[in-house]
Amino acid sequence: MASSIKVAATETETANKVPDTDKYRAPALDKGLDILELLASHAYGLTQVEISRSLGRSANELYRMLDRLVRRGYVVKPEPGERYHLSLKLFALAHRHPPVERLAEAAAPIMRSVADSMEQSVQLAVYDRGAAVVVAQTNPPGTWAYSIRRGAEVSLFNTGSGHVLLAFQSERRRAQMLAEHRPVEGEVLLPITELEERVKAVQQRGYEYSQSAQVEGVINLSAPVLDHDGRALAAMTIPYLRRIDTYKIPSTKEATKILLEGAQALSYSVASSASDYSTPDEPEKEHT
Repeated sequence: MASSIKVAATETETANKVPDTDKYRAPALDKGLDILELLASHAYGLTQVEISRSLGRSANELYRMLDRLVRRGYVVKPEPGERYHLSLKLFALAHRHPPVERLAEAAAPIMRSVADSMEQSVQLAVYDRGAAVVVAQTNPPGTWAYSIRRGAEVSLFNTGSGHVLLAFQSERRRAQMLAEHRPVEGEVLLPITELEERVKAVQQRGYEYSQSAQVEGVINLSAPVLDHDGRALAAMTIPYLRRIDTYKIPSTKEATKILLEGAQALSYSVASSASDYSTPDEPEKEHT
């Protein structure tokens, strides 16, 4: 595994760069995709002038493209002079993808049960083009919760979901995933040697238990949802919050056991046969 990780790491900086000398070019399509990707990062939208300035193109060059995107329903411009912003069409298209939709449907009642039992949020992430993407999310019934929105991308290198998705793969698939790695907002890359050790520990333990590298005080508990070959289809994760008042919730040890049972139940639900995934009798000792 060490060699595959090290080889992959050297490729991450260039794996996602598209060379300017592509053999087959589609300038109009590139323009449209540039607009969509730009608007996706601006929640309050942009004017035509702001779009042209950001993309380094003239307003006239982008006018027809914006008009087509509006007419096709991908971009919304409610009134003359107002900002362009994305519609929900891309979101709807993404969730028509049958495998993801089936996985989310199968996960919904299990995640609800886990969230209710632990009084913690639960999320489900899958691998997609160099990152882990949250495809389902459930909040607990109580007052307090910490969650990541559906559709958010998180890093493979320094999140519980990413470590689990990497750990339960073939050597070849893991190397490919690392080569495709795309940095996400605010990411600080875990050193390769540390990532290698973390992946090995997750493989041996059967799940991830780690302090969040993004939010202080959050403990990432993450378990794999496996296919019949023991490969991770998804990672079910709890961003665990400890209570410091008198209200009692399950400990991290109890929460880990509940999470593992939920991930195993989903594995059985989506796989053609039972995986070789088993729930350990004694989860990792609770941190203090």
